[in-house]
Amino acid sequence: MKKWVWVAVIVASLVTGYAVAYALKPAVPNITGYLEGQEILFQHTEVSDPKVAELLSEMVSSPVLVVPALAQAPPSLLANVFVFKNGVRGGGPFKYQPDVFDNPPGSEGYRPLRALALVTWKNEQAARVLKSEREVKAAEQAGEVVIERPGVVVNMPLVTWPGGRR
Repeated sequence: MKKWVWVAVIVASLVTGYAVAYALKPAVPNITGYLEGQEILFQHTEVSDPKVAELLSEMVSSPVLVVPALAQAPPSLLANVFVFKNGVRGGGPFKYQPDVFDNPPGSEGYRPLRALALVTWKNEQAARVLKSEREVKAAEQAGEVVIERPGVVVNMPLVTWPGGRR
């Protein structure tokens, strides 16, 4: 009888230990954004700039690593992410609308490394949610927004995208 009690205790300990280890395993938070007019999920894991890393880490309550060498990535290795500095309030890093991505996985231009493009509405009262690169570029062409490229690179793999997921 005592033997079975010990076996039960050992099995319970192993199961509990496994459950605790599973619950405590690190996880990178998913973030909502837009691509081709649809809602997507993505992560930001590393960034070339320490101030941006601090902002993103605070946004998701998870560390975003600083890798200065990312800023040296050639343009052929970069896609774009449009981040809004004003406009419609939302879940973006500056507390405005979610980020907008170009080039989904499976497209010729897909790259997890993203060149940061900061979008500022000239007239914040006229701001609206933009959900695609095409809409962002059209707003720029119409003189509604200004796009600034500070030279920051962020590793932002997509988790879901139109027609796909990891």
